[in-house]
Amino acid sequence: MKKITIKDIAMEAKVSISTVSFVLNDKGEKMNISKAVIKKVQEVAEKLQYRPNMIASSLRTGKTRSIGLIVEDISNQFFSDLARVIEDEAKKLGYRVFYCSTGNDDDRSDELIQSLLQANVDGFIITPTEKLEKSIDHLIKLKKPVVLIDRYFPGQNVSHVVMDNYEGSYSATQFLIKKGRRSIAFVNNTSGMIQMQLREKGYVDAMKEAGLYQESLILHLEYHSNEDAKIAAIVHFFETNTGIDAVLFSANYMGLAGLQAFRKMDLEIPKDLSVISFDDHYSFRLHTPSISVIEQPIDAIAVKAVALLMDQMIDSRDFVIEKVLQKGKLLIRESV
Repeated sequence: MKKITIKDIAMEAKVSISTVSFVLNDKGEKMNISKAVIKKVQEVAEKLQYRPNMIASSLRTGKTRSIGLIVEDISNQFFSDLARVIEDEAKKLGYRVFYCSTGNDDDRSDELIQSLLQANVDGFIITPTEKLEKSIDHLIKLKKPVVLIDRYFPGQNVSHVVMDNYEGSYSATQFLIKKGRRSIAFVNNTSGMIQMQLREKGYVDAMKEAGLYQESLILHLEYHSNEDAKIAAIVHFFETNTGIDAVLFSANYMGLAGLQAFRKMDLEIPKDLSVISFDDHYSFRLHTPSISVIEQPIDAIAVKAVALLMDQMIDSRDFVIEKVLQKGKLLIRESV
């Protein structure tokens, strides 16, 4: 199949090659080309299925029409779903997305940022690791468009889009209390990231308000431990703290480890224990009984993140830093 060039578009549209070039590089209005001609050129380009030479375009404009997306773990359903929506939104705008996973490793995160800088991506969407603040500050100094998702650094002046983690956890804990649960455990990790802190704080505040708070009901799992170690730690925790009648997991991978631990302990859900987890997962819907979750507004987070990034890429000088909280949804299934 013959590769379509701007010369082919010019011939079909009956305009000059330079006119086609100006239109396809978003300089039509600046060069006083009429709206009718701009529209005609765009329609012909679409009809002929024109695909620009990205390397040539990059050399000419300094732009690669690409976005670097750095997430914690692309194999985790939450991040893979988030990446899919971001890619769909970017594609609508003519951008490609390069995915990277950090494994919550600070050194790897910094290396990925440097690699994407060398690849000359036009902007970054990042779920930062615990010590990545300086690297993000560096991007800001370089005037690179950047938006944080899922988590952020409280003192950093950079746009971010996250779920209201405090409210999600607070509401879920209140729901369990209203259902008559009194000994409610909370399972978190040791990462120390802001979203995990807020989830724990929401739980703690709801329990304190109800006069039910006990520090011993909180389990912190080592983030970098493997799944077997997490399962063992959960089993030990629940065998040590008898009488727990409900549990809130602060992430889906902890919830999945918890379900395996409860199977080993022959605990029946929800007869012996009510269960709610942050972040939905296919397994939660397929599990018998199905598991209640705090569902993150993935579409809303992704769409807003891309929109904020585009604002920066279009005008790096005149854009508004936005710190957006999106409300999650408590989906009650059979586990409560």
